[in-house]
Amino acid sequence: MVSPIDIQKALGGIDYPATKEDIVKHAQDNGGSDDVVQALQGIEDREYEGPSGVSESVFK
Repeated sequence: MVSPIDIQKALGGIDYPATKEDIVKHAQDNGGSDDVVQALQGIEDREYEGPSGVSESVFK
């Protein structure tokens, strides 16, 4: 199970706003686990203004 902390760690240093594609790539490049990357691949394909929006999309 992925936690919000895992998501935020994988996205550390990303610049917002960011698209889903940016977010997934950043997590992969930043050493995010397969579970984190998979969770992020499931988020809505839109632009995110900040980390809270990403977390909401992952954990809805």
